[in-house]
Amino acid sequence: MAARIIDGKSIAADVRRALGPRVAALAARGVRPGLAVIRVGDDPASRVYVRNKERACEQTGIASRHIALPARVDEAELLGTIHQLNADAAVHGILVQLPLPHHLDPGRVVEAIAPHKDADGFHPMNTGALLVGRTGFLPCTPAGIMVMLDRSGIELRGKRAVVVGRSNIVGKPMALLLLQRDATVTICHSKTRDLPALTREADVLVAALGRARAISAAMVKPGACVIDVGINRLEDGSLAGDVDTTAVRDVAGWITPVPGGVGPMTVAMLLANCVRAAELAAASASSDPD
Repeated sequence: MAARIIDGKSIAADVRRALGPRVAALAARGVRPGLAVIRVGDDPASRVYVRNKERACEQTGIASRHIALPARVDEAELLGTIHQLNADAAVHGILVQLPLPHHLDPGRVVEAIAPHKDADGFHPMNTGALLVGRTGFLPCTPAGIMVMLDRSGIELRGKRAVVVGRSNIVGKPMALLLLQRDATVTICHSKTRDLPALTREADVLVAALGRARAISAAMVKPGACVIDVGINRLEDGSLAGDVDTTAVRDVAGWITPVPGGVGPMTVAMLLANCVRAAELAAASASSDPD
């Protein structure tokens, strides 16, 4: 029997609808959540991502500000732009679209964002909070995946979870979130020996390795939940995930499509982070004795 499709587009729409009353409550207090997106250079994929985020903000009632900088921008200028946004009370969330040109240090750029405006959840203070189980801003893609698992009724306690990929953006935080939910977690990467033997043990398999159709049916445990984080542009212009979806659907119990799976959830969780940041800012302002 073919795997059940986890419809990320539908779940993301639910998440965004649930933000509506929160945005309205902020509006009643004279606050409109504001998201600033900085794009460096003119990468076509980045343009598409930023446009999608702007459209999602507009539909949710979030003020969107797009700052486009040239590819050769000096790092000091980029950091200066971030510092200005940190000081802007109308901006509650800041996002720097990755990847950046090679002459810019993404670590320094991310660390320049005020932790309480870190809409992507990449700042070391927020990743550190995740590590020790404290409340911070979660990275959007792993947070969205957890919502998808919950909405699909996937039990995690005591299950084997395998994350293929160890990036700071997806792989590592994904493993920590699964661990917090009492899954037994293995992280695999490019140096992992006998990857198929490990992936075949997974009740939940998260593929975030950045190679088109790298996860084959022979690498999947029958009945497993397969989360495909990848989105790869093929030579013919079509999109493919990190999972060979056509083949794996006949083995897995659940699977996310590409497109329409993890991608919409990432944007929805970005909006949720921005709204939460606005709520925290409003609460702080109302409690300020001055």
